[in-house]
Amino acid sequence: MASIKAKTAQEVLMNDFQTLVSDTERLLEHTATLAGDQADELRSQIHDSLLRARETLKLTEDSLRERGKAAVTATEDYVQANPWQSVGIAAGVGFLIGLLATRR
Repeated sequence: MASIKAKTAQEVLMNDFQTLVSDTERLLEHTATLAGDQADELRSQIHDSLLRARETLKLTEDSLRERGKAAVTATEDYVQANPWQSVGIAAGVGFLIGLLATRR
């Protein structure tokens, strides 16, 4: 369940960043009507920055996916190796959440 929420949060973050990049690309296309050497240079710099941002996004996404998979695998292995401890930890956390929820 926690892995599903983490994956969803990562996907939302990645989607938001991709939307930002695509919106910036559209803005860059709309500025094509500007004339002059400075405008061309500015468009070139923005384009290069967007390419770097996309590459960084892809690397970050791959890294986050790998770390997330490793964390899920390690958690599953621990729970399978120590089922009673896992049940005890879950019960304790549930008890604490219940205490905090009743105080509000």
